[in-house]
Amino acid sequence: MKAGVYIHVPFCAVKCPYCDFYAESYTKQAMEQYVHAVCRNVQALPEHLPADTVYFGGGTPSLLPINAICSIMEAIQNRCDLSPDAEITLEANPLTMTAEKMKGWLCAGVNRLSVGMQSFRKTVLQQLGRRHTPEQAEAAVLLAHEIGFQNISIDLMFGLSAQTEEIWQKDLEKAISLPISHISSYMLKIEENTPFFTKSPDLSDDDAYAERYLQMHQFLTENGFFHYEISNFAKKGYESRHNCKYWRCAPYYGIGPAAHSCYGGKRYAVPRDLSDFCSRPLQTMHVTEPAAGTESERLMLGMRLAEGVTLSDLPQIGSAVLQQAEPFIPRFLLHQKDRLCMTPDGWLVSNALLVQLMMDGERAEVHDDT
Repeated sequence: MKAGVYIHVPFCAVKCPYCDFYAESYTKQAMEQYVHAVCRNVQALPEHLPADTVYFGGGTPSLLPINAICSIMEAIQNRCDLSPDAEITLEANPLTMTAEKMKGWLCAGVNRLSVGMQSFRKTVLQQLGRRHTPEQAEAAVLLAHEIGFQNISIDLMFGLSAQTEEIWQKDLEKAISLPISHISSYMLKIEENTPFFTKSPDLSDDDAYAERYLQMHQFLTENGFFHYEISNFAKKGYESRHNCKYWRCAPYYGIGPAAHSCYGGKRYAVPRDLSDFCSRPLQTMHVTEPAAGTESERLMLGMRLAEGVTLSDLPQIGSAVLQQAEPFIPRFLLHQKDRLCMTPDGWLVSNALLVQLMMDGERAEVHDDT
């Protein structure tokens, strides 16, 4: 199975009040030191690493100048055996999506954009602390498509009490009118160590959240988007290949402060410290999970996907999981031949459902390992 390469770009012009991803203020000096450090660490990847996805996440990768993206991509192409049809994604803020930059990204090999849209309503964007307007975001997507990007994803966020059924419906209708192939839609969560944790906007209650989620599922699936993962919709053939590696426990190598990796049966994390990352010959990597890819983990991640899991691929816990699943079929779970998956109603309560599914399975797995 080919690997993915993740590059964490830890810079933001202004950090959003709901975001707990690691990011620092952008300066030219810090950026240059960071790019040199990334390229050093790319050279430490396994030689001729077979890879078919690259993902620039952040932070705000679109803040980087064109030559920085080119340098990092050149280093990856020189070190890895990158597939000719590799998916190369860059997360972009609408305010930094200039024509010059986007042409440069295409030349560097970027072929997929993930645009932080969040909402098409000005008041919602203001509540979320976003600085762009709906018009700027829409114009950025249209320009990206005109320049040549055929694979564009947008992020939408819901969970504010102000997002009524009517407002959310208009957002969804506007989204599908754009030349996009993928939508990631997340509920606003209040994280510790963010400004919203101290003072948050008014949030939807559980019933309203469920209504907006199922409204989104029905509308997007009726309009050509496949609900392939709990928070992601795509037109046929445009699923995020990189993110699917996370959910299928495929290998991926992360570079940059706060980046994560999974390979060789272990999970790793880089400290959330830009100065430390830039000052070391190679990034520090702490083992966060010494036994990645256990059957319980594969169940937990696989059930995020519409395809679910193949129970025969879980020989230690599969029978126990199916037994636990019976009371939840067919409203929350579907069992077809050897496959178990969640319904949209199941995804709404996925955390509680997974606890039930793994209740006996984890004991069976531990017993088998002893």
